[in-house]
Amino acid sequence: MTVMSETVARPFELPAAVRSQVTVPLRFTDGFAATAEIMTFHGLADGKEHLLLAIGAWEQTLLDQGPEGTAPLVRLHSECLTGDVFGSERCDCGPQLREAVEEIAAVGGFLLYLRQEGRGIGLYSKLDAYALQDTGLDTYEANVALGRGEDERDYSSAAQMLGALGAGRIRLLTNNPDKVAQLTALGVDVAEQVPTGVHLSAANHRYLAAKRSHTAHTIELPTEVPPAEVQTAGFMPAEIIPTHDELLARVDALIPRLRERAAETEEIRRVPEATMAELKAAGVIQMLAPKAVGGFGMGLETYVEVVRRLAQGCVSTAWTAGHLVEHVWMLARWPQEAQDEVFASGPAPLAAATGAPPGRADKVPGGVTISGRWSFASGVMHSEWALLAVQHADVRLQCLVPVSDLELLDVWHTAGLRGTGSNDLAAENLFVPAHRALEWNLLAAADNPGSRIHPDPNIHIPMATFLNMVAPASALGAAEHALGVFQDLMMVRKVKQTTQARQADSPLAQARFSQAYGQVATARLHWQEAVRVVADSYGRRPVSFTDDERARYRLSLGLSGAASAEAVRLILTGSGGSVHRLTHPLQRIQRDVNVLLNHASLTMDPILEQAGRGLLDLGFSIPAEQF
Repeated sequence: MTVMSETVARPFELPAAVRSQVTVPLRFTDGFAATAEIMTFHGLADGKEHLLLAIGAWEQTLLDQGPEGTAPLVRLHSECLTGDVFGSERCDCGPQLREAVEEIAAVGGFLLYLRQEGRGIGLYSKLDAYALQDTGLDTYEANVALGRGEDERDYSSAAQMLGALGAGRIRLLTNNPDKVAQLTALGVDVAEQVPTGVHLSAANHRYLAAKRSHTAHTIELPTEVPPAEVQTAGFMPAEIIPTHDELLARVDALIPRLRERAAETEEIRRVPEATMAELKAAGVIQMLAPKAVGGFGMGLETYVEVVRRLAQGCVSTAWTAGHLVEHVWMLARWPQEAQDEVFASGPAPLAAATGAPPGRADKVPGGVTISGRWSFASGVMHSEWALLAVQHADVRLQCLVPVSDLELLDVWHTAGLRGTGSNDLAAENLFVPAHRALEWNLLAAADNPGSRIHPDPNIHIPMATFLNMVAPASALGAAEHALGVFQDLMMVRKVKQTTQARQADSPLAQARFSQAYGQVATARLHWQEAVRVVADSYGRRPVSFTDDERARYRLSLGLSGAASAEAVRLILTGSGGSVHRLTHPLQRIQRDVNVLLNHASLTMDPILEQAGRGLLDLGFSIPAEQF
């Protein structure tokens, strides 16, 4: 049998034709004037009313566009009502439009005015994205948080418009490599990429920085943002910093979506970008950042409660977010020069941190070189920075390094916490400038460099007070979620070899549920006691722990984790075989909690030993700051 097929051209491969042409004199607010031939078209692939403005000696450039001639200068300009018409300074669209007309008028060419507002998401959605940017998201993250693409623009119609005029070879006025790539793929010969100017304002610095770092726009920006610019560049005004309860309400609203994405999180072995965008939009990542850089300056009680509630949705997400939040707080403890670098793009710089095992550092002029392989870099799949522990002689240092300078080793293939992406990092003789290498003891102390800069109380406490909190809070939240799932299951499940119509009517099942409930309540009480002991220490100056307090809070955290795990065990052994299918949340919770129990903050043997010594006033057998 012979199969006959007909090749059907895709819309962008079909020719477009000029529909009309009209002469329009142009005059800008600064007095610059030019004349354009504005053309409309039939047959554009997306059916939108795009315009082409032919400016200057455009006809001659078409005649000269051969290999030896000068091709027409072309600008693809996406419609921006706020910037083009109202002069908004949140973007650089208005100045770019004005610049493009003048540049093209001087040499001849075309300005394509494309009806792709908000990088293709539309005017209303763009304004919604602005609101999300005001909470700390960058321009791309805001689009994703709305459920849209980072950049939905398609330049097929642009290629058709150029083709209708016979402009097969052009010089493209742009800083955006995607425009070059798309036009080239569509058959347009981009003979030269001509950069546009940098139109920097106080309000668009973060916008331009995101374009440079996220989509490789060729933009040169100053390395520091003057203080006057910080307030208007998308940082959080003090009057809209949420309260403790308001932030928790935002987190509670995320829980259903975290549960929906929990399987995806495991499958891709990292937190989905949609979840990261929602966490940033809720203000979670910047909750511990100092107010001076646009953060909320919140305390321990809010932080651990957020982690606990996130774990009720997805333990891997809670673990990752908890550590990314914690690492923002760690960055705020560094000297000013390093802080200027990491907080330049907003109040929530993402950083992984690992010291397992510490690398090696060698002093060199201007800094140190470091070598090593570091494991358990939680959050690294989303991070721009890494905080790496290294050893120089008998001095422990922490080095702040761009993740792009490191080798990322994909080794996180685990039974639980799969979605944390806690991969390894490696470096060999990597230079780290002196301002990004700091003694650990100085960084970890209550009197750290950041405490001389920021008045926020959370910067004036020892680092150890936060470092043991994520695992117990995650285990508790996971157990609370498991208890709710178990309760729902008991109301409908029929157990084999029993007479009851549903499991909830069985006295033994009722006793099991009571035991699980009691274990969760025990875990919660121990956890609350640990948080109280730590929070009470903040009233002292300098903030410090007695051995008794350190023993009590570490013991309470360990016992909380053990009770959470026991609750999950009771639930799983009473829930039947079906819950061990990989699609069921209970098996995932059990695997996640089992891995959590192996974290140092929940490993009971050393905790019981050291806590016993502290409670008996025998002194710890290890340095207190290591417990």
